[in-house]
Amino acid sequence: MTDPAPVTTGGKTSGTIRFGAVLLAMPLVLWLFLLVILPHIDLLLVSLHERISYGKYEFSLINYIEFFVEPLYWNTYVRTAVMSIMATVLTLLIGFPVSYYIAKMMRGKGKSKSVLFLLCLIPFWVSELVRTFGWMILLRESGVISNFLQWAGIADGPVEMLYNDATIMVGLVYTSMLFMVVPLVSVLDSLDDSLIEAGYDLGGNAFTVTRDIVIPHAMPGIASGCIVVFMLTLGNYLTPNLLGGKDSLWFTEQIYTQFITRFNWESGSAFGFLLLVLSSLIVWFGLKISRQTLSETVG
Repeated sequence: MTDPAPVTTGGKTSGTIRFGAVLLAMPLVLWLFLLVILPHIDLLLVSLHERISYGKYEFSLINYIEFFVEPLYWNTYVRTAVMSIMATVLTLLIGFPVSYYIAKMMRGKGKSKSVLFLLCLIPFWVSELVRTFGWMILLRESGVISNFLQWAGIADGPVEMLYNDATIMVGLVYTSMLFMVVPLVSVLDSLDDSLIEAGYDLGGNAFTVTRDIVIPHAMPGIASGCIVVFMLTLGNYLTPNLLGGKDSLWFTEQIYTQFITRFNWESGSAFGFLLLVLSSLIVWFGLKISRQTLSETVG
């Protein structure tokens, strides 16, 4: 005669599941608290102090007042936001057709689709610094493009294409393209082809089908890609600094100057926190415009 199986109460089972869920979530919680939340709290606290003498600080708003009083700072702040938005829009305009082609035109062609994905991924096999130097080699006055223009007779002398806003924009879009393509391909893959065919059967054209069917379905991917690209662009330091030259006005360079050049950690912390506020507000506004929620976008 066998012994009866032990009976597990619902309370113990639910308690075990709850404890397991806590253990699984603990690394993420620790990562968020130690590497994200705690540093930002410290950043805010440091920004609210003014150095009176060596090792002596007082509570003050002077670092934020200095930001709004000095035109160079808030002009650079606004310029960085505007150019980051423009770079995000350009990345979306270029990345959307590429993503649609990979997701729809290459459906069922596994090898060709993999090759296209690989071509998007190849630039990220090297660091951002190497990629940026590659653009400098191409665009400088003694670079590949300048020499080709002279050889073809299009230009009479060396052509300097570095150190302007257009070059910075090219570098930013190139650096961020993969982060727009991947979420768009993922969401466009789930779009049923029969919906597109039905749109054409009902008298639609390429524009109306894209506007009424494709874009609404792809909106979570659009929002996700735009958020990632905007955040990366807004916080980019290498690309604007190297491609824009010493006259480049990018807010991350102002933060670097405060921390590293002037050793003014209080002002640098204030600038960093202001950049965080700016990015949060623009992302929130973008979600409102696209009628998406952060949970839907991340999901």
